Amino acid sequence: QLQFAESGGGLVQPGGSLRLSCAASGFTLDYSAIGWFRQAPGKGREAVSCISSSGGSTNYADSVKGRFTIARDNAKNTVYLQMNSLKPEDTAIYYCAAIPSMCIMYPPFYKYDYWGQGTQVTVSS
Repeated sequence: QLQFAESGGGLVQPGGSLRLSCAASGFTLDYSAIGWFRQAPGKGREAVSCISSSGGSTNYADSVKGRFTIARDNAKNTVYLQMNSLKPEDTAIYYCAAIPSMCIMYPPFYKYDYWGQGTQVTVSS
């Protein structure tokens, strides 16, 4: 089965950090840009960050710039999202997906594929 498995979410206090992982199964990430997305209750899905297939280009939503860092390890078929200085408004389910082209940071996101089940991130005191 071709999909991603996200992990690393949890409950963290404001100002804390989490590192999310996105592991691919059934396919190689080598030729795809990978995006991280999030969806909060009652809100639409938004792109948080995206990294090119080579890892040489990264994109971030304005709301997370300077706090989140995306990275990839093609040898491990995994993409990471390091999240620092977390805020309550970062609370959401986080997903990753692949796109065989340049990153797209604005909806619609139908060109992305292999969506996983997501991992819950809750930022609360």
